[in-house]
Amino acid sequence: MKCIILLTDYKGFFGSKQKSKIYRGGMDISRITDFFSKSGYQTTIMPLNEVTNTKYDKEKAIFIYTSAEDKSGLYKSFIEDIIFHLEEQEYKVIPAFRFLKAHNNKVAMELLRSRCQNNDINSLQSQVFGSLNDLTKSMIKFAYPVVVKKAAGAMGRGVFLAKNEEELKKFAKKASGSFNLKHDVKEILRKMKYRNKYFPESFYRNKFIEQNYIPDMKNDWKVLVYWNKTYVLFRGNRKNDFRASGSGNFEFKKKLPEGLLDYALSVRNYFNVPHISLDIGFDGKRFHLFEFQFLNFGTTTLEKAPHYYEKIAGTWRLVTGESDLEEIYVDSIVNFIRTKKYLA
Repeated sequence: MKCIILLTDYKGFFGSKQKSKIYRGGMDISRITDFFSKSGYQTTIMPLNEVTNTKYDKEKAIFIYTSAEDKSGLYKSFIEDIIFHLEEQEYKVIPAFRFLKAHNNKVAMELLRSRCQNNDINSLQSQVFGSLNDLTKSMIKFAYPVVVKKAAGAMGRGVFLAKNEEELKKFAKKASGSFNLKHDVKEILRKMKYRNKYFPESFYRNKFIEQNYIPDMKNDWKVLVYWNKTYVLFRGNRKNDFRASGSGNFEFKKKLPEGLLDYALSVRNYFNVPHISLDIGFDGKRFHLFEFQFLNFGTTTLEKAPHYYEKIAGTWRLVTGESDLEEIYVDSIVNFIRTKKYLA
């Protein structure tokens, strides 16, 4: 029997859930284990910090985990260390480390996009920068307007539209600011002491991206795909703004742009993951993948949805009724495992 090893954080929590019994308490672990048991999988619950103390059967052990969005990404960095270690030892982890790296990290996400050999995913092109200096010294010629994004952030925060070079530098300065009083004062004093013999560290060292702008978008679609089940939320733009995320202008519509469901499912299939969160725009002719996450994404679109779409035997059908997050989550993992030969 395959053994699911469910890795919990330092609070004993797992993942995210909008309707959690404890505020920001994650999914119900006991219900997750029950659903895995019903599907024929034994589940072991293990804190992340203890997982390296035991050897596991590589043919039977399957590790599932989620990420974190703590301040400055401190605990997420620890999760990355653990999952990278497990993957380097050739243990099976769901999802793969590269997808964890892209969580709440738009630089890694855009680099992942750039490696995709798929035109449907690559309609947006991005440049990545590690500091403001990287941008000011760049020889790239930008076609304005362009979008500037902080590497981390949600709800549309840290996203700017630059209409010219002056605005690009202004917004890049905002996105890359790395103010630290103690550090910055030391750098100023070093510069004064050594004068032209010292090049101080930049005060703008937060990484960020520049991305081409898709004009005339009045809304986007938040789409969650759990295996072959798809949840869709219409998100209208903020007033006098190009951003839809965080607008509060949300609606569960039954009438969708033709091809949206197939597009979303094709992206999940391409990345070969059990579930995915997608921000999708439609310009009337083609779809654009604005952002994507593979784990620890918001679950409101699933938990509040009055219906979802399921593709069965090549046909989409509308299923009315509320969904159970833990059940849908486990179902997507089980289907993923059973369709991958090395996990069969």
